[in-house]
Amino acid sequence: MSAENVGKHMPARVGLHDLALMAEADEHHRYELSAEGVLTVSPLPPPSHAMLVSRLFAWLTANGHTADQVVAHCGIDVAGAGRVPDLTVWATGHPPRASRSPYADVEGLLLVVEVVADDSVTTDWVVKHHEYATAGIPRYWLVERDRETTVHQHRLHRDRYAVDVAGGQPLTRLLTSNLTF
Repeated sequence: MSAENVGKHMPARVGLHDLALMAEADEHHRYELSAEGVLTVSPLPPPSHAMLVSRLFAWLTANGHTADQVVAHCGIDVAGAGRVPDLTVWATGHPPRASRSPYADVEGLLLVVEVVADDSVTTDWVVKHHEYATAGIPRYWLVERDRETTVHQHRLHRDRYAVDVAGGQPLTRLLTSNLTF
């Protein structure tokens, strides 16, 4: 389909309801929207990415979080931005709930995990870092797909994230530790 044909059907300003409809109609792409209204459409991640998410999901559930608390690819409403983190961890008794849009409100959201892809480095490290901190999400982890699969853990301090472990830690070390929030 040409860009001209797609453009004919696009609203003048894309909102979270539009974003949800696009994502529902297209299972081959991930749709996100910045607070400024910038639409990002990216292909689904490769199997290696999905395997990292699965390993983290299994580790989080093995460390005291239920399957209802650890949710993969849950769309969240971050002050009007529509984000779809790789993993989210929710407080007991506070599962993701739709907000003013089909996306979940961040109330009860304890942790957001993003596996950094080559095409999302700036978005994950700068844009989402700022959006998640501004939204008051207590923890933000970035997982690099480098040789050691480095996990960078950030903890909210006032309105900004502070680094838990300087330089990050290899995923293998994280997966052999006990999780405490």
